[in-house]
Amino acid sequence: MLDKPYVVIEWNDTETDAKGWLCGYNFVNNYCGGGTRMHPSVTKEEVIRLAHTMAYKYTACESDTTGGCKGGIAYDYKASDAKDVLKRYLMAMSPYIKAGVSIGGDLGVDYGDVLEILDELGIGLPQTKAMKADSKIQEGIKNHDEMMGMTYDGFKLYDMITGYGTAYSADEAWKLMDGKKGATVVIQGFGCVGASAAKCMDKLGYKVVGISDANCLVTCENGLDIDELIKHKTSKGEMDSKFFKDDYVVRPNTKWIDVDCDIFIPAALEDVIHKNNANNVKASLICEGANIAVTKEGDDILKERRIAVVPDFVANLGAIRFYDAIIFGYIPKDVVAAVDDVEQLCRKNTRKVFKIAKEEGRYQRDVAMEIFAPSIAGIPDIY
Repeated sequence: MLDKPYVVIEWNDTETDAKGWLCGYNFVNNYCGGGTRMHPSVTKEEVIRLAHTMAYKYTACESDTTGGCKGGIAYDYKASDAKDVLKRYLMAMSPYIKAGVSIGGDLGVDYGDVLEILDELGIGLPQTKAMKADSKIQEGIKNHDEMMGMTYDGFKLYDMITGYGTAYSADEAWKLMDGKKGATVVIQGFGCVGASAAKCMDKLGYKVVGISDANCLVTCENGLDIDELIKHKTSKGEMDSKFFKDDYVVRPNTKWIDVDCDIFIPAALEDVIHKNNANNVKASLICEGANIAVTKEGDDILKERRIAVVPDFVANLGAIRFYDAIIFGYIPKDVVAAVDDVEQLCRKNTRKVFKIAKEEGRYQRDVAMEIFAPSIAGIPDIY
């Protein structure tokens, strides 16, 4: 088990008050991968925790090609110059990107913008020297680029695959818990992960009774019209109140904790469940669409209360599994094959964790941390 990051780099913008960090937690075959997030609340400690989660996530992805990393920028992603800040951050991190650190998009950062900037900088899709010499991987990169523009259920493929994987994990866990049909769901966050998870849960027969975004919480006992909310969702992952129905109740966005539900899916910021609110969680299952959604103190309370949890690195691995599977040629260039691959892996890992937890009377996160612990510590690509 690896208990500390390999490398952490700090960046200070010269034109704004933005700060940023890059953490390469571990390298596998001289390569590591993870997203970059932008939010005023981002900290160095958060980026390290996220990179640690990515290392676990790649193990859960059954990857023998990639370790975990994460990037973070403390800045307002809604600011008019946010993309310029992102570009300067990527310029600063370019030596590490060229050495095998593959960073993409995350909260507040569009993956398409990252790729566009890396193309402008002459870097292109991050890869090692060995990858550049491998014709199969080069074909996989072409397939990846083509699939970036493909859609599924009305979403761009990259925008839906993590949320759908989260929903499949939640569905699998709920069935293993012998949960009732038509169970109620509350989702915190309505960006790519939250919106697509809501869509998939709705398709699977669940009743989404509450969604919160950056502005508000909207609830409906009879279930929200997910398709209508997604249709009018803003580019910043916010619902448009002009399209709320008469039976919708609007409250402050922090009040999701007060909504009765069977399943809660955090799908935005970190640490939304903590020591001050974990005792008030109504759900009997939490499926983490967001990374590090629960603090250590909050997790201790959930464990004591016997609330079941599908950990982040099990539930929300969709995007990185898709990247690995296409780039390294595990699956064909086919949208349905990509979604099916993520569904099968999320369900398999969830079954494995919940089966052991039930047999041994243990907490699901403790089991998952044990069986998916990263063990490979390589070095960057030096050439």
